[in-house]
Amino acid sequence: MTPLSEYQHRLGEYRATADRQTALAKSIGNARLIVALIGVSLFWLVFVHRGASPWWLPLPIVTFVVLMIRHDAALRAQRLAERAVRLYQLGLARLDGTWQGKGVSGAEFEPPEHPYAASLDLFGRGSLFELLCTARTRGGEETLAQWLLRGASKEEVAARQGAVKDLQPRVDLREQLALMGEDVRAAVHPEALAGWGGAAPVGLTRVHRAAALMLPLITLTTCGIWVLYGLRIPFLLAILAQVGFSYVMRSRVFQVLGGLEEPARELGLIALLLGRLERESFTAGRLLQLRRSMDADGVPPSRQVARLARLIGLLDLRRNQLFAPVALMLMWGLNCACAIEQWRRQHGPAISQWLKTVGELEALLALAGYAWEHPGDCFPEIVEGPPLLDGENLAHPLLAPGRVVANSIRLDAAQPLIVISGSNMSGKSTMLRTVGVSVVLALAGAPVRAKRLTLTPAAVGASIRVMDSLQEGNSRFFAEITLLRRIVELTKHDPPLLFLLDEVLSGTNSHDRRIGAAGVLQGLVRRGAIGLVTTHDLALTHIADQVQPRGINMHFEDHLEDGRMRFDYTIRPGVVAKSNALELMRSIGLEV
Repeated sequence: MTPLSEYQHRLGEYRATADRQTALAKSIGNARLIVALIGVSLFWLVFVHRGASPWWLPLPIVTFVVLMIRHDAALRAQRLAERAVRLYQLGLARLDGTWQGKGVSGAEFEPPEHPYAASLDLFGRGSLFELLCTARTRGGEETLAQWLLRGASKEEVAARQGAVKDLQPRVDLREQLALMGEDVRAAVHPEALAGWGGAAPVGLTRVHRAAALMLPLITLTTCGIWVLYGLRIPFLLAILAQVGFSYVMRSRVFQVLGGLEEPARELGLIALLLGRLERESFTAGRLLQLRRSMDADGVPPSRQVARLARLIGLLDLRRNQLFAPVALMLMWGLNCACAIEQWRRQHGPAISQWLKTVGELEALLALAGYAWEHPGDCFPEIVEGPPLLDGENLAHPLLAPGRVVANSIRLDAAQPLIVISGSNMSGKSTMLRTVGVSVVLALAGAPVRAKRLTLTPAAVGASIRVMDSLQEGNSRFFAEITLLRRIVELTKHDPPLLFLLDEVLSGTNSHDRRIGAAGVLQGLVRRGAIGLVTTHDLALTHIADQVQPRGINMHFEDHLEDGRMRFDYTIRPGVVAKSNALELMRSIGLEV
């Protein structure tokens, strides 16, 4: 079954389930109303008209409670089915290319001065991150973002690829994880929860815990003595003791609870995710390694996290207006703080590893979902040796399958530079982005939109989208050369650089542009970098002959048809032979 037919089948099933549960909830709601009216009538007959026995009253009460429970279950099933409908609607949108703006943009993960994130559209609406991300936790989103921002080693890529291939066919697992818990996107930074777990002990000793338990018991006992015997002095003394002890302990309680409230929002979901992953049998080495890391203490972490979530749930009862007076007398907050601190001493240091494991598993599941939805994509081969990028029929993953045109490209130590010429809108920038995104996906462990891709590990540097800044007083040219400097700096470190420069130095005059572009490219190649540079200025195509080893020229063509520019987006060898700019200007009425 293809991804399209599988998603359509599941969508149809969940739509039918949602409709059934909606109808059932409506029917039960009507039945509850009828039972309530019968109960009111029976109450009037029993206590006002005195025409019926009181023994009839439990029947409508019990029936109403049963219907209320069943109604709540039907509503929960309806909401779950509706969430599944949205899940597969988004999956179908990814398949037909209409997913933009419907997922998580990840804009907050884009570093301001990253060497390729902005140019390759990694984050934001319609970005690579939005296409890939299915994570439920903030840690999963951050892990996936970091994989896109920083390429992995050959060994790490191989481990991720093995895990992705293992997870790829597990559609049921991805569905179950997507539908667990509440339909909310976790927004808590995992560092906050890990920092709370690894903090130094507060100092709530056994004596403090014993006092927190005994003082409420003494207060309740003296309250009973006051009620029964009229002796209120012991009760007042007990209250004073509680108040004094609470005042002394307030700073320690705040240290335990102060940093937990926000991170705790993810705990319930994390416990559910851990519990489901603990039940899954894996075969890939990386997944087995992650599975073992969760059981380091011999107790499933899902149980431990669930216990902490329950303690926090008990703590939240003190906010209930009806329970608040009782909570005050029972020193509820202090006793909960003691229990939570005891949990932190036992399991707190492991929180960081649990969150890291969940984040990595979610990132792998996101890549596996992408791989399953695109069975025609290939897993690239990462090799060692001199710089190499050899791609056959590379295509951009953000373009709809019906619109994209695949092209082949090869860069290596003997052919380190390709100068691509052609008119605006002919496909030059898209070619750069296609190569860059393919390398990013490859070094993240994901499949790529290609028939074949072989490459060595590379540091990507891209100057494609360059913006001036009015606030900072920077021109486009200054912004571009600043970015070029950061890209050149990458040649000082391993791995070798793959540069992608679009219309290089277009913000200056043609004389300085030719000299500056030749100098930059010669310097990059001399430092062992490989890359692509585009231009519609034919004078720059001679740079390919000036670098050593020599580069080559390739081009995109266009032609004028019925007064409109037509493009086939197919790359060809050599320098572009013609330009249709003047004809296009004349066709719209400009005098040239």
